[in-house]
Amino acid sequence: MVFKILPITADASFRTFYRLVLNKNSKIFVITKKEKYKNLIAYSAINNFLISNKILAPRTFQHNFKKGIMTIEDFGKQSFYNVIISKKNKFSEYKKLIDLLIKIQKIKPRTKIKSLTSQAHLIHEYSNKYLHKESDLFFDWYLPIFYSKKKSLIIKKKIKKILQKLYKKLYFPNSCFVHRDYHLQNLMKFKKKIGLIDNQDALIGNPAYDLASLIDDVRIKTSNKLKNQMYDYYLSKTFKQSRIKSEKFLNDFNILSVQRSLKILGIFSRLYKRDRKSRYLKFMPYTWKLLDMRMKPKIFTELRMALKNDIPKTLRNKKINK
Repeated sequence: MVFKILPITADASFRTFYRLVLNKNSKIFVITKKEKYKNLIAYSAINNFLISNKILAPRTFQHNFKKGIMTIEDFGKQSFYNVIISKKNKFSEYKKLIDLLIKIQKIKPRTKIKSLTSQAHLIHEYSNKYLHKESDLFFDWYLPIFYSKKKSLIIKKKIKKILQKLYKKLYFPNSCFVHRDYHLQNLMKFKKKIGLIDNQDALIGNPAYDLASLIDDVRIKTSNKLKNQMYDYYLSKTFKQSRIKSEKFLNDFNILSVQRSLKILGIFSRLYKRDRKSRYLKFMPYTWKLLDMRMKPKIFTELRMALKNDIPKTLRNKKINK
């Protein structure tokens, strides 16, 4: 009998992971000391909800939520980042991920789902409050790297007003399951299927959000041609020939991509400053590039100018001391 316990590289959460290998079988051992509800109870509840809707997510085998531990199904080591990064024809693989996203978006959203405790887990709607809470991470963690607290608050107050106007211009209602981190490293190639992990933050929201997460994934640089191919493929499977709907969807896609890039800059800054995880800093230049690209439409003129004035390229490109 061969028994091994192998550490797994930690993600951006407070969780630590180990692979438990017994002979040829393996499970993932999850430990968390903080945010136990989100990282264990919510995670297992949403996994089970996805499984009940024929989406491959990790099954929970054992748990002790009070102690902050559980064991879950192991989807192996091959994420679609590993698959796609070495592929010449990346689009063929991305099509599979978009097909899965469309399948997920067809699930009838529910605000209450069963958890492994007696308490039901609530899946909230992606209100403007949530959008601001996420983009506030940019002001609260990224700006203080370069500016004083007072200066950061002045910039935050000004740009939040601009963002408020943009968020009010979203057309599509909160109508589908939103993973909130639908990118290549959370999509696993497992037994010729696609497994979805890191599901604990799911909300009911705008269909453009997860598509923006996939297409504007800051962890992998893709050409504009490939981005457009992915976007057009999604539209061909959803809105087809509806020009009005597709124009409104593009509006939402751009707004949510911008919002998400601001959020990511904040999260990566927090990981660096609070959690001593500096490896995420390398993704910041490309995040800014994506942000600038999505701010080209006229509705972003005010935001584009404000960011240009308050965070010029000399500051964005400034090396952050590790």
